[in-house]
Amino acid sequence: MTDPRDRTATTDGPDLPLPPGSKGLPFIGESFAFLRDPEFSRRRHDRYGPVFSTRLFGMETVFLKGAEANRFVFGQDSETLGVQWPKSTETLLGPASLSTQHDPQHRQRRRLLSQAFQPRMLALYGRGMDDLTRSYGDRWLGLGTFAWYPELRNYTLDIACRLLVGLEDGAATPLGHWFEIWTQGLFSLPINLPWTTFGRALRARKMLLAELGTLIAARRGEGLGDSAIAADALGVLLAAVDEVGNPLSDGEIADQILTLLFAGHETLTSAIASFCLLTAQHPAVLERLRAEQDGFDPEAPLTMEDLRSMTYLDQVLQEVLRFLPPVGGGFRQALKDLDYGGFRIPKGSALLYQINRTHEDPALYADPGTFDPDRWGGDRANPNQYLPFGGGVRECLGKEFARLEMRIFAARMVQRYVWEVVPDQDLSLVMVPTPRPRDGLRVRLGVRSRDRVLV
Repeated sequence: MTDPRDRTATTDGPDLPLPPGSKGLPFIGESFAFLRDPEFSRRRHDRYGPVFSTRLFGMETVFLKGAEANRFVFGQDSETLGVQWPKSTETLLGPASLSTQHDPQHRQRRRLLSQAFQPRMLALYGRGMDDLTRSYGDRWLGLGTFAWYPELRNYTLDIACRLLVGLEDGAATPLGHWFEIWTQGLFSLPINLPWTTFGRALRARKMLLAELGTLIAARRGEGLGDSAIAADALGVLLAAVDEVGNPLSDGEIADQILTLLFAGHETLTSAIASFCLLTAQHPAVLERLRAEQDGFDPEAPLTMEDLRSMTYLDQVLQEVLRFLPPVGGGFRQALKDLDYGGFRIPKGSALLYQINRTHEDPALYADPGTFDPDRWGGDRANPNQYLPFGGGVRECLGKEFARLEMRIFAARMVQRYVWEVVPDQDLSLVMVPTPRPRDGLRVRLGVRSRDRVLV
Protein backbone atom coordinates (compact mmCIF):
# COMPACT_ATOMS: atom_id res chain seq x y z
CA MET A 1 0.00 0.00 0.00
CA THR A 2 1.26 3.50 -0.77
CA ASP A 3 2.70 5.37 2.19
CA PRO A 4 -0.18 7.45 3.62
CA ARG A 5 2.18 10.35 4.20
CA ASP A 6 2.42 10.86 0.43
CA ARG A 7 -1.28 10.63 -0.45
CA THR A 8 -3.86 13.34 -0.94
CA ALA A 9 -6.86 13.17 -3.27
CA THR A 10 -7.10 9.95 -5.25
CA THR A 11 -8.82 8.52 -8.28
CA ASP A 12 -8.89 4.98 -6.90
CA GLY A 13 -10.48 6.10 -3.62
CA PRO A 14 -13.98 4.74 -4.41
CA ASP A 15 -12.51 1.22 -4.48
CA LEU A 16 -11.31 1.53 -0.88
CA PRO A 17 -13.50 0.78 2.14
CA LEU A 18 -14.89 3.56 4.31
CA PRO A 19 -13.42 3.90 7.81
CA PRO A 20 -15.09 1.58 10.36
CA GLY A 21 -17.21 2.91 13.18
CA SER A 22 -20.71 3.62 14.42
CA LYS A 23 -22.67 6.73 13.50
CA GLY A 24 -24.97 6.63 16.52
CA LEU A 25 -28.31 8.45 16.46
CA PRO A 26 -29.52 10.53 13.49
CA PHE A 27 -28.00 14.03 13.51
CA ILE A 28 -26.89 13.78 17.17
CA GLY A 29 -24.67 10.80 16.40
CA GLU A 30 -22.33 10.11 19.32
CA SER A 31 -22.07 13.73 20.43
CA PHE A 32 -23.17 13.09 24.02
CA ALA A 33 -20.65 10.27 24.46
CA PHE A 34 -17.91 12.48 22.97
CA LEU A 35 -18.72 15.31 25.37
CA ARG A 36 -19.06 13.15 28.49
CA ASP A 37 -16.57 10.31 28.12
CA PRO A 38 -12.86 11.25 28.38
CA GLU A 39 -12.04 7.83 26.93
CA PHE A 40 -14.32 8.22 23.90
CA SER A 41 -11.70 8.10 21.16
CA ARG A 42 -9.36 5.71 23.00
CA ARG A 43 -12.14 3.13 23.35
CA ARG A 44 -13.00 3.35 19.66
CA HIS A 45 -9.39 3.23 18.52
CA ASP A 46 -8.99 0.08 20.59
CA ARG A 47 -11.99 -1.39 18.80
CA TYR A 48 -11.54 -0.10 15.24
CA GLY A 49 -7.86 0.80 14.85
CA PRO A 50 -6.03 4.08 14.08
CA VAL A 51 -8.82 5.38 11.80
CA PHE A 52 -12.53 5.33 12.68
CA SER A 53 -15.64 7.29 11.77
CA THR A 54 -18.59 8.58 13.73
CA ARG A 55 -21.06 11.45 13.69
CA LEU A 56 -20.47 14.50 15.94
CA PHE A 57 -22.58 17.65 16.15
CA GLY A 58 -24.30 16.71 12.90
CA MET A 59 -21.00 16.13 11.04
CA GLU A 60 -19.68 12.90 9.55
CA THR A 61 -16.34 12.81 11.37
CA VAL A 62 -13.23 10.69 10.84
CA PHE A 63 -10.76 10.38 13.74
CA LEU A 64 -7.09 9.97 12.85
CA LYS A 65 -4.42 9.00 15.39
CA GLY A 66 -0.66 9.35 15.53
CA ALA A 67 2.27 11.39 14.27
CA GLU A 68 1.91 10.18 10.69
CA ALA A 69 -1.74 11.20 10.71
CA ASN A 70 -0.69 14.66 11.87
CA ARG A 71 1.90 14.83 9.15
CA PHE A 72 -0.73 13.83 6.61
CA VAL A 73 -3.17 16.51 7.79
CA PHE A 74 -0.64 19.34 8.10
CA GLY A 75 0.91 18.50 4.76
CA GLN A 76 -2.23 19.10 2.68
CA ASP A 77 -2.85 22.31 0.77
CA SER A 78 -5.92 24.53 1.11
CA GLU A 79 -7.55 22.92 -1.95
CA THR A 80 -7.49 19.48 -0.30
CA LEU A 81 -8.26 20.21 3.35
CA GLY A 82 -10.20 23.23 4.57
CA VAL A 83 -11.15 24.56 7.96
CA GLN A 84 -13.99 22.76 9.69
CA TRP A 85 -15.63 23.35 13.06
CA PRO A 86 -18.78 22.01 14.67
CA LYS A 87 -21.76 24.17 13.69
CA SER A 88 -22.06 25.53 17.24
CA THR A 89 -18.42 26.63 17.30
CA GLU A 90 -18.53 28.18 13.84
CA THR A 91 -21.71 30.12 14.61
CA LEU A 92 -20.58 31.42 17.98
CA LEU A 93 -17.10 32.42 16.82
CA GLY A 94 -18.65 34.33 13.94
CA PRO A 95 -18.21 34.47 10.15
CA ALA A 96 -15.21 36.83 10.30
CA SER A 97 -13.25 34.90 12.95
CA LEU A 98 -9.71 33.93 11.98
CA SER A 99 -10.54 30.38 13.06
CA THR A 100 -13.36 30.06 10.51
CA GLN A 101 -11.83 31.99 7.61
CA HIS A 102 -10.56 30.25 4.49
CA ASP A 103 -7.53 31.02 2.34
CA PRO A 104 -6.48 33.46 1.00
CA GLN A 105 -8.33 35.66 3.50
CA HIS A 106 -7.09 33.55 6.41
CA ARG A 107 -3.44 34.09 5.43
CA GLN A 108 -3.94 37.85 5.08
CA ARG A 109 -5.71 38.24 8.42
CA ARG A 110 -3.20 36.01 10.16
CA ARG A 111 -0.38 38.28 8.98
CA LEU A 112 -2.25 41.29 10.35
CA LEU A 113 -2.95 39.73 13.74
CA SER A 114 0.60 38.42 14.10
CA GLN A 115 1.68 42.04 14.65
CA ALA A 116 0.04 41.85 18.09
CA PHE A 117 2.37 38.99 19.10
CA GLN A 118 5.76 40.27 17.94
CA PRO A 119 8.65 40.25 20.47
CA ARG A 120 8.28 43.97 21.18
CA MET A 121 4.63 43.50 22.06
CA LEU A 122 5.36 40.40 24.17
CA ALA A 123 7.85 42.38 26.26
CA LEU A 124 5.12 44.94 26.98
CA TYR A 125 2.60 42.20 27.77
CA GLY A 126 5.03 40.57 30.19
CA ARG A 127 5.01 43.54 32.54
CA GLY A 128 1.22 43.57 32.65
CA MET A 129 1.09 39.81 33.24
CA ASP A 130 3.55 40.11 36.12
CA ASP A 131 1.55 42.89 37.77
CA LEU A 132 -1.73 40.97 37.58
CA THR A 133 -0.11 37.74 38.79
CA ARG A 134 1.18 39.49 41.90
CA SER A 135 -2.18 41.15 42.52
CA TYR A 136 -4.17 37.94 42.17
CA GLY A 137 -1.71 35.91 44.24
CA ASP A 138 -1.93 38.31 47.15
CA ARG A 139 -5.72 38.29 46.97
CA TRP A 140 -5.84 34.48 46.94
CA LEU A 141 -3.94 34.43 50.23
CA GLY A 142 -6.97 35.90 51.97
CA LEU A 143 -9.46 33.34 50.66
CA GLY A 144 -8.54 30.43 52.92
CA THR A 145 -9.71 27.22 51.24
CA PHE A 146 -11.07 28.03 47.79
CA ALA A 147 -11.72 26.59 44.33
CA TRP A 148 -8.74 27.69 42.25
CA TYR A 149 -10.06 26.90 38.78
CA PRO A 150 -12.80 29.58 38.65
CA GLU A 151 -10.31 32.05 40.12
CA LEU A 152 -7.83 31.16 37.38
CA ARG A 153 -10.55 31.78 34.80
CA ASN A 154 -10.96 35.31 36.14
CA TYR A 155 -7.18 35.77 36.19
CA THR A 156 -6.66 34.75 32.55
CA LEU A 157 -9.68 36.73 31.35
CA ASP A 158 -8.45 39.86 33.15
CA ILE A 159 -5.04 39.45 31.49
CA ALA A 160 -6.57 38.89 28.05
CA CYS A 161 -8.94 41.85 28.41
CA ARG A 162 -6.26 44.24 29.70
CA LEU A 163 -3.53 43.30 27.24
CA LEU A 164 -5.55 42.52 24.11
CA VAL A 165 -8.34 45.11 24.25
CA GLY A 166 -7.35 47.56 27.00
CA LEU A 167 -10.24 46.69 29.33
CA GLU A 168 -9.45 46.65 33.05
CA ASP A 169 -11.02 44.06 35.40
CA GLY A 170 -12.67 42.33 32.47
CA ALA A 171 -13.93 39.37 34.49
CA ALA A 172 -16.03 41.69 36.68
CA THR A 173 -17.62 43.57 33.75
CA PRO A 174 -20.75 42.67 31.75
CA LEU A 175 -18.37 41.44 29.04
CA GLY A 176 -16.94 38.92 31.50
CA HIS A 177 -20.42 37.72 32.49
CA TRP A 178 -21.57 37.17 28.91
CA PHE A 179 -18.22 35.66 27.94
CA GLU A 180 -18.67 32.83 30.45
CA ILE A 181 -22.10 31.92 29.05
CA TRP A 182 -20.80 32.18 25.49
CA THR A 183 -17.87 29.81 26.04
CA GLN A 184 -20.17 27.13 27.50
CA GLY A 185 -21.93 26.77 24.15
CA LEU A 186 -18.94 26.59 21.82
CA PHE A 187 -18.99 22.79 21.71
CA SER A 188 -22.67 21.96 22.06
CA LEU A 189 -25.51 20.69 19.93
CA PRO A 190 -26.57 23.63 17.72
CA ILE A 191 -30.20 23.69 18.87
CA ASN A 192 -31.35 27.29 19.25
CA LEU A 193 -33.98 27.14 21.97
CA PRO A 194 -34.14 29.44 25.01
CA TRP A 195 -33.20 26.71 27.49
CA THR A 196 -30.40 25.01 25.52
CA THR A 197 -26.71 25.68 26.11
CA PHE A 198 -26.37 26.80 22.51
CA GLY A 199 -29.41 29.08 22.68
CA ARG A 200 -28.09 30.81 25.80
CA ALA A 201 -24.65 31.15 24.21
CA LEU A 202 -26.12 32.66 21.05
CA ARG A 203 -27.88 35.33 23.09
CA ALA A 204 -24.66 35.93 25.01
CA ARG A 205 -22.83 36.46 21.70
CA LYS A 206 -25.22 39.30 20.84
CA MET A 207 -24.51 40.94 24.18
CA LEU A 208 -20.77 40.45 23.72
CA LEU A 209 -20.89 42.10 20.30
CA ALA A 210 -22.66 45.07 21.87
CA GLU A 211 -19.98 45.34 24.59
CA LEU A 212 -17.17 45.05 22.04
CA GLY A 213 -18.90 47.62 19.82
CA THR A 214 -18.72 50.11 22.70
CA LEU A 215 -14.99 49.39 23.16
CA ILE A 216 -14.31 49.75 19.44
CA ALA A 217 -16.18 53.05 19.24
CA ALA A 218 -14.31 54.41 22.25
CA ARG A 219 -10.95 53.44 20.79
CA ARG A 220 -11.82 54.93 17.41
CA GLY A 221 -12.62 58.12 19.25
CA GLU A 222 -9.02 58.31 20.40
CA GLY A 223 -8.00 58.86 16.78
CA LEU A 224 -6.05 56.59 14.46
CA GLY A 225 -3.12 58.99 14.62
CA ASP A 226 -2.58 58.20 18.30
CA SER A 227 0.44 55.89 18.60
CA ALA A 228 -1.21 54.18 21.57
CA ILE A 229 -3.92 52.73 19.34
CA ALA A 230 -1.63 49.90 18.15
CA ALA A 231 -0.44 48.97 21.62
CA ASP A 232 -2.65 45.84 21.73
CA ALA A 233 -4.55 43.48 19.45
CA LEU A 234 -7.56 45.78 19.22
CA GLY A 235 -5.31 48.64 18.18
CA VAL A 236 -3.64 46.49 15.52
CA LEU A 237 -7.04 45.60 14.05
CA LEU A 238 -8.24 49.21 14.10
CA ALA A 239 -5.14 50.36 12.25
CA ALA A 240 -5.25 47.50 9.73
CA VAL A 241 -6.56 47.52 6.17
CA ASP A 242 -7.83 44.57 4.15
CA GLU A 243 -6.41 43.21 0.90
CA VAL A 244 -7.90 46.08 -1.15
CA GLY A 245 -6.88 48.82 1.27
CA ASN A 246 -10.12 49.29 3.21
CA PRO A 247 -10.25 49.35 7.03
CA LEU A 248 -11.74 46.31 8.72
CA SER A 249 -15.40 46.55 9.63
CA ASP A 250 -16.44 46.78 13.27
CA GLY A 251 -18.16 43.43 12.86
CA GLU A 252 -15.00 41.68 11.74
CA ILE A 253 -12.94 43.34 14.45
CA ALA A 254 -15.42 42.11 17.07
CA ASP A 255 -15.30 38.53 15.73
CA GLN A 256 -11.50 38.53 15.71
CA ILE A 257 -11.33 39.91 19.26
CA LEU A 258 -13.78 37.26 20.49
CA THR A 259 -11.56 34.57 19.00
CA LEU A 260 -8.42 36.01 20.62
CA LEU A 261 -10.14 36.35 24.00
CA PHE A 262 -11.25 32.72 23.84
CA ALA A 263 -7.78 31.51 22.80
CA GLY A 264 -6.13 33.66 25.48
CA HIS A 265 -8.49 32.54 28.22
CA GLU A 266 -10.04 29.07 27.98
CA THR A 267 -7.00 27.06 26.96
CA LEU A 268 -4.63 29.05 29.18
CA THR A 269 -6.83 28.51 32.22
CA SER A 270 -6.70 24.78 31.58
CA ALA A 271 -2.92 24.73 31.13
CA ILE A 272 -2.24 26.80 34.25
CA ALA A 273 -4.64 24.75 36.37
CA SER A 274 -2.90 21.59 35.13
CA PHE A 275 0.46 23.04 36.20
CA CYS A 276 -0.90 23.76 39.70
CA LEU A 277 -2.39 20.28 40.04
CA LEU A 278 0.49 18.26 38.59
CA THR A 279 3.22 20.03 40.57
CA ALA A 280 1.21 19.57 43.78
CA GLN A 281 0.95 15.86 42.97
CA HIS A 282 4.70 15.59 42.23
CA PRO A 283 6.55 17.21 45.16
CA ALA A 284 9.99 16.24 43.85
CA VAL A 285 9.32 18.24 40.70
CA LEU A 286 8.10 21.17 42.77
CA GLU A 287 11.22 21.09 44.95
CA ARG A 288 13.45 21.26 41.86
CA LEU A 289 11.40 24.18 40.59
CA ARG A 290 11.84 25.96 43.92
CA ALA A 291 15.58 25.38 43.85
CA GLU A 292 15.79 26.99 40.41
CA GLN A 293 13.52 29.89 41.37
CA ASP A 294 15.59 30.60 44.49
CA GLY A 295 18.06 32.20 42.09
CA PHE A 296 15.60 35.02 41.37
CA ASP A 297 14.33 37.87 43.52
CA PRO A 298 10.55 37.49 43.93
CA GLU A 299 10.23 41.26 44.40
CA ALA A 300 12.23 42.29 41.32
CA PRO A 301 10.64 42.69 37.88
CA LEU A 302 10.89 39.58 35.71
CA THR A 303 12.79 40.20 32.49
CA MET A 304 12.64 38.20 29.28
CA GLU A 305 16.26 37.19 29.96
CA ASP A 306 15.22 35.85 33.37
CA LEU A 307 12.48 33.74 31.84
CA ARG A 308 14.75 32.34 29.13
CA SER A 309 17.22 31.18 31.80
CA MET A 310 14.59 29.11 33.68
CA THR A 311 15.41 25.87 31.89
CA TYR A 312 13.80 23.45 34.33
CA LEU A 313 10.63 25.53 34.47
CA ASP A 314 10.43 25.27 30.69
CA GLN A 315 10.81 21.48 30.89
CA VAL A 316 8.01 21.27 33.44
CA LEU A 317 5.68 23.41 31.33
CA GLN A 318 6.47 21.37 28.23
CA GLU A 319 5.57 18.22 30.11
CA VAL A 320 2.35 19.79 31.47
CA LEU A 321 1.29 20.52 27.89
CA ARG A 322 2.17 16.99 26.80
CA PHE A 323 0.55 15.24 29.74
CA LEU A 324 -2.68 17.29 29.74
CA PRO A 325 -2.87 19.24 26.47
CA PRO A 326 -5.53 21.95 26.77
CA VAL A 327 -6.86 21.17 23.29
CA GLY A 328 -7.59 17.56 22.40
CA GLY A 329 -7.35 17.97 18.63
CA GLY A 330 -8.39 19.99 15.61
CA PHE A 331 -11.03 19.73 12.90
CA ARG A 332 -10.45 19.90 9.15
CA GLN A 333 -12.76 19.25 6.18
CA ALA A 334 -12.01 17.00 3.21
CA LEU A 335 -12.53 19.09 0.05
CA LYS A 336 -11.80 16.02 -2.10
CA ASP A 337 -12.00 12.28 -1.62
CA LEU A 338 -8.93 11.29 0.36
CA ASP A 339 -7.00 8.04 0.74
CA TYR A 340 -5.44 7.51 4.15
CA GLY A 341 -4.43 4.34 5.94
CA GLY A 342 -6.17 2.11 3.40
CA PHE A 343 -9.54 3.86 3.73
CA ARG A 344 -11.49 6.28 1.58
CA ILE A 345 -12.43 9.48 3.39
CA PRO A 346 -15.30 10.98 1.37
CA LYS A 347 -15.37 14.58 0.27
CA GLY A 348 -17.21 16.70 2.83
CA SER A 349 -16.18 14.61 5.85
CA ALA A 350 -14.75 16.29 8.91
CA LEU A 351 -11.32 15.04 9.98
CA LEU A 352 -10.22 15.23 13.61
CA TYR A 353 -6.48 14.98 14.23
CA GLN A 354 -5.74 14.20 17.87
CA ILE A 355 -3.23 15.94 20.07
CA ASN A 356 -3.95 13.98 23.25
CA ARG A 357 -3.73 10.56 21.58
CA THR A 358 -0.42 11.58 19.96
CA HIS A 359 1.05 12.74 23.27
CA GLU A 360 0.27 9.41 24.93
CA ASP A 361 1.73 7.23 22.15
CA PRO A 362 4.37 4.86 23.67
CA ALA A 363 6.09 4.69 20.29
CA LEU A 364 6.87 8.40 20.68
CA TYR A 365 7.20 8.83 24.45
CA ALA A 366 8.71 6.36 26.90
CA ASP A 367 6.25 5.59 29.69
CA PRO A 368 3.80 8.27 28.48
CA GLY A 369 1.51 7.88 31.49
CA THR A 370 4.24 9.20 33.80
CA PHE A 371 4.66 12.92 34.40
CA ASP A 372 8.38 13.33 33.70
CA PRO A 373 9.81 16.79 32.87
CA ASP A 374 13.27 15.25 32.42
CA ARG A 375 12.14 13.82 29.09
CA TRP A 376 12.57 17.39 27.72
CA GLY A 377 16.23 17.73 28.60
CA GLY A 378 17.41 16.81 25.10
CA ASP A 379 16.42 17.69 21.56
CA ARG A 380 13.14 19.37 20.70
CA ALA A 381 10.31 17.08 19.68
CA ASN A 382 9.17 16.69 16.10
CA PRO A 383 6.23 19.08 15.49
CA ASN A 384 4.10 16.15 14.34
CA GLN A 385 4.73 14.41 17.67
CA TYR A 386 4.40 17.34 20.09
CA LEU A 387 1.65 19.77 19.18
CA PRO A 388 -0.02 21.42 22.19
CA PHE A 389 -0.79 24.46 20.02
CA GLY A 390 -1.87 22.52 16.95
CA GLY A 391 0.19 22.52 13.79
CA GLY A 392 0.48 23.47 10.17
CA VAL A 393 -0.68 26.81 8.79
CA ARG A 394 -3.35 27.06 11.51
CA GLU A 395 -1.07 26.59 14.48
CA CYS A 396 -2.17 28.81 17.38
CA LEU A 397 -1.24 32.39 16.52
CA GLY A 398 -0.89 33.39 20.17
CA LYS A 399 1.27 30.48 21.31
CA GLU A 400 4.13 32.75 22.44
CA PHE A 401 1.64 34.89 24.38
CA ALA A 402 0.41 31.71 26.07
CA ARG A 403 3.92 30.47 26.85
CA LEU A 404 4.86 33.84 28.30
CA GLU A 405 1.82 33.92 30.58
CA MET A 406 2.43 30.34 31.73
CA ARG A 407 6.08 31.09 32.53
CA ILE A 408 5.31 34.25 34.49
CA PHE A 409 2.45 32.64 36.41
CA ALA A 410 4.49 29.53 37.26
CA ALA A 411 7.61 31.46 38.23
CA ARG A 412 5.76 33.85 40.55
CA MET A 413 3.67 31.11 42.15
CA VAL A 414 6.74 29.00 42.91
CA GLN A 415 8.79 31.98 44.15
CA ARG A 416 6.16 33.49 46.42
CA TYR A 417 3.60 30.86 47.43
CA VAL A 418 2.94 27.28 48.46
CA TRP A 419 -0.30 25.43 47.79
CA GLU A 420 -1.94 22.28 49.06
CA VAL A 421 -4.67 20.39 47.22
CA VAL A 422 -7.53 19.82 49.67
CA PRO A 423 -8.31 16.10 50.17
CA ASP A 424 -11.68 14.44 49.54
CA GLN A 425 -12.49 16.19 46.29
CA ASP A 426 -13.10 14.87 42.80
CA LEU A 427 -9.99 15.56 40.72
CA SER A 428 -11.22 13.64 37.67
CA LEU A 429 -11.24 15.79 34.57
CA VAL A 430 -14.07 17.26 32.57
CA MET A 431 -12.54 17.31 29.07
CA VAL A 432 -14.77 19.60 26.97
CA PRO A 433 -14.14 22.32 25.98
CA THR A 434 -10.82 22.03 27.85
CA PRO A 435 -9.58 19.72 30.65
CA ARG A 436 -10.46 20.93 34.14
CA PRO A 437 -10.82 19.28 37.58
CA ARG A 438 -14.44 18.37 38.23
CA ASP A 439 -14.57 19.95 41.71
CA GLY A 440 -12.78 23.13 40.66
CA LEU A 441 -9.35 22.29 42.19
CA ARG A 442 -9.90 23.27 45.82
CA VAL A 443 -6.67 24.39 47.50
CA ARG A 444 -5.13 26.22 50.43
CA LEU A 445 -2.53 28.86 49.55
CA GLY A 446 0.26 30.08 51.81
CA VAL A 447 3.23 32.46 51.65
CA ARG A 448 6.60 30.89 50.87
CA SER A 449 9.69 31.96 52.79
CA ARG A 450 13.26 30.85 52.06
CA ASP A 451 13.43 29.77 55.72
CA ARG A 452 9.89 28.76 56.53
CA VAL A 453 6.37 28.70 55.21
CA LEU A 454 3.86 31.15 56.67
CA VAL A 455 0.26 29.97 56.39
